[in-house]
Amino acid sequence: MGRFQKHIFVCINERKNDDKRGCCASKGSLELLDHLKGRVHELGLKGKVRVNKAGCLDACAQGPTLVIYPDDIWYAPKNKEDMEEILTEHIQGDRPVKRLTLFSKKTS
Repeated sequence: MGRFQKHIFVCINERKNDDKRGCCASKGSLELLDHLKGRVHELGLKGKVRVNKAGCLDACAQGPTLVIYPDDIWYAPKNKEDMEEILTEHIQGDRPVKRLTLFSKKTS
């Protein structure tokens, strides 16, 4: 096993307002990143779960997006409630959240 049980990358990519692909930053990804980092710390998962910001993950049209490794599951949480569901179900319970999944090695 690697250094962390789970490694989460949250896209914080920024694009110009007129870019048709949009960007995760304008869809609230920074707030979701901060929320996730805080909750990982509160739940005592620091050292087991690593949360990092990422540049473009090439899925901003569906954003905000994040990917969890080593599971290789991509999510599109829209709010803190979605992020909590991912944290509770996937990170703590090892049960991927199908309704929020964009891509996974099992489905792609």
